[in-house]
Amino acid sequence: MTNSSVQTNVSMKKFILLALLIFSASANAEKGHIADDAMVYVHNGPSNGYRIITRIKSGTAVDILKRDPKSKYVQIRMSKGRIGWVEPSAVDSGDSISIRLPKLQSSLEKSQSTVEKQAVQIETLQQESAELKQENQTLSSKVDQLNTTIKELNFKIESSDESNLMRWFTHGGLVAIGGVFLGLILPYFPKRRKRKDEWF
Repeated sequence: MTNSSVQTNVSMKKFILLALLIFSASANAEKGHIADDAMVYVHNGPSNGYRIITRIKSGTAVDILKRDPKSKYVQIRMSKGRIGWVEPSAVDSGDSISIRLPKLQSSLEKSQSTVEKQAVQIETLQQESAELKQENQTLSSKVDQLNTTIKELNFKIESSDESNLMRWFTHGGLVAIGGVFLGLILPYFPKRRKRKDEWF
């Protein structure tokens, strides 16, 4: 095997190892951003003793890779994949205000829209409730009228029964008195004599 082949294999192994390291770091990365009130210097090591490799604006989104246990410096990956270290106070977890603000505005608009829809629904329900209340009052009034009519009819029926009973008693009494009277006076009427030419 030639020297060039050996060098190529070593270069390939280094590239593969570097790619694996970057992939592993990406998998474990935490979303973060540079503090909103700072212009931050990025170092190539976990302290300010290391060389400054770039500056980064406040609010810039970064991936937080790890934290140095001694210096507490935070290793970050920037948008183009460049990796460096910044002071712990210079980086915050989560999205920056510039990213969160549109989301908050969108959420606020949705909330306002929901509140307006709910207000319309509440107004509609209140109107329907008032209409139902009015209908209930009308129905209650009709029920009261029907109850009054039923009572009047019942009273008329009861009165009619009593009147009919009295009428029947009166008629029966008159018939009975008439029968007695006829029974008393009939014997006093002269009997009709039979004619001679009658067979019986």
